[in-house]
Amino acid sequence: MKQRTTKRTGGFLRLSIPVILLLLAIFQLQPALAAPVPDSSRDVSDAAIRLVQFGADSKAGLDSRAVATLADYVLGSKPDKETDLPAFNKATGAYYEFDTRISFANFLQYSYNRQIPAVLRSPSSLRYSLWNSPQGKSQKLPNSWMLVPPNSKPEIIRGLEHDAITPDLTTGIYYEHDLNRTLILFNHKGRHALITISKQINISDVGKKGVILGNDDDWNYYYSGEPGSAKAGLGWVKSYIYDYFSVTVYVETGASSDMVRTGVFQWIRAGWSGFNFVQTEHVIKGIKRFAKNSKSVLESPNLPPPNQIASVYQRFSSLPQSDLLEKYAALQLARQSLAVQSGKIKTDKMKRQNFGAGIPKEQIVEELMLEYLKIALGKPSLLGKQVVSGIN
Repeated sequence: MKQRTTKRTGGFLRLSIPVILLLLAIFQLQPALAAPVPDSSRDVSDAAIRLVQFGADSKAGLDSRAVATLADYVLGSKPDKETDLPAFNKATGAYYEFDTRISFANFLQYSYNRQIPAVLRSPSSLRYSLWNSPQGKSQKLPNSWMLVPPNSKPEIIRGLEHDAITPDLTTGIYYEHDLNRTLILFNHKGRHALITISKQINISDVGKKGVILGNDDDWNYYYSGEPGSAKAGLGWVKSYIYDYFSVTVYVETGASSDMVRTGVFQWIRAGWSGFNFVQTEHVIKGIKRFAKNSKSVLESPNLPPPNQIASVYQRFSSLPQSDLLEKYAALQLARQSLAVQSGKIKTDKMKRQNFGAGIPKEQIVEELMLEYLKIALGKPSLLGKQVVSGIN
């Protein structure tokens, strides 16, 4: 028995070592650019974790000291805009900050509005995001916000969110997961500020094969619905996001209060077979991807007013189901055609799709709204102007 066991173990090691080396090679990007968080700043990381715990427990009281600690850190000068964070619950953490030229009031209206899908501010990060509000457990997002005056109590909104993300830049894998979400609107030393907290509830759905079609800045993606990765050598992999949690601080800055600084504290544990393959540079690369495209939307001179976007959203939502499915099928077919033309998928894959079957109406509307946004910003759309036909 001992001899048989030894042979099996040796065979497993001979198989696993090359695989592990392959995975490390795939996930090894550029040398880490983030500076390690200094000991004097560990209280900042601790403050973020305390708020994650607050977000996960609806009965917990708000730690106002943690809120102030994070706001001060984001506003303060620092040698690096990016840094790694101490691991927590075996998740890899990182911090990154950036500035956006927009008033805080407009930022709120575009970013956290019941009638403006979150994907419009995160077009390279989110496929869609559905805010759920079970009665007695969470609250709806407002259609408009009232800013909090100085020395007033924060406004706290809790909700459940289902997010589907775009294909990963490295592996092409995309996921769906459920989150506890908490928003804290407050006034910090005369500056308007918002903290958003996300905490994954369970492990994600299995990762599926996705493709970035062309330049990532074009916001075109193919979603196969098949488990695995489109990355060569990783088609077999069954991966998951085991845990994800983040605290994002938005605070008013600039001499004329026309700037919003965003500081993102984020932790991720993802991989397969129980292993976490996420490195600090992966986390920062993902945040930078979000930052670049969020800024391109919110700073665009062609961005329609919030009420105009909300009006288009309402008109999409009121379309008959048959009209929505027709537009959505055209979008899916355009994605497939582009994927085939680029050699990313085979032609026979196009025959296996049942467009729109079992897909929530809210998801269809959000994906069509992204095509509307492309047209509004002067970017090419896979559907062209036909996406808005019939909704005027």
